Parts: sequence; C-alpha cells; structure tokens
Amino acid sequence: MGQKSFARGGAASGAPVWRQWNAGLQEASRSGRPILVDVYTDWCGWCRRMDRDTYAQSSVRDYLDRHYVTVKLNPESSRDARAVANRFRVTGYPTTVFLRPNGDHLLTVPGYVPEKDFLPVLRYVAEGHMERGVRFDAFRQQVEGR
Repeated sequence: MGQKSFARGGAASGAPVWRQWNAGLQEASRSGRPILVDVYTDWCGWCRRMDRDTYAQSSVRDYLDRHYVTVKLNPESSRDARAVANRFRVTGYPTTVFLRPNGDHLLTVPGYVPEKDFLPVLRYVAEGHMERGVRFDAFRQQVEGR
C-alpha cells in the first residue's frame, strides 16, 4: 500500500523506526512482536506533538524498538490506508492502535498521550497483562507501587 513519505526514525533521529503497513505486518509475523500503529495526518498538530514529546523520548523509543513493530499510517495518503483506519474505527488523530503479531486488534487509544502515561500502556500490552485479563488500573497501581 502506498503512503506519503514519513521519517524512518531510529535512535540517531530521536524517533522509533517506523514501517509501512505491509512491511510492519510481515515483520511482526516473523518476530512475534505486537504492532503499534500510529495513525496520523500531516495537518494534525497533536500528531506532531506526539512525535516530538512522546515518541522522541528515549524511554518510549527504546521500549518500542525492543518490544514492538512500529507502523505509521496516514489515512489521507491512500484508499487502502483509509480502509485500514476505518477497520479499526479511527475517528480522530492521533490514534494509537495495538495489534497482535498476526494483525488482530487488541486496543485503540485515541488522542495525544504524554510519555508518563504512554509507557505504562506500552508495557501493559507488550508484557501480556492485557491478554491475561489484568485490568489496566490494577496493573498501573502495581507498577507505580514498585
């Protein structure tokens, strides 16, 4: 599926390594890591802020690079990208969609999320707490109580 260009990212750039949709699904299938999809638009100020203030933080970037396959998806870039966003019922930007390695939907988080709130969500999904039925508020209390 074609997409408008976006930053590839990586440690040197201060951003995660972003993949396109098909490449991300293939890598997740091979690696067994869950997929994080950043659904954004070029005109969205909160999307740019999420890139700058959340994804660029070393704690977030390092966790993503170790535990996730990261995909950037601009629904305005193609009919196929719009269809993917519609499948996950994305209605605003930014939206973060979490998928199992096989592409099945796990969780959708709408809106801008600051680093301090985003890292627990990343851990909750990647470490399997959600799949084991642990409630997020119980997980967060456990993490913050450490």
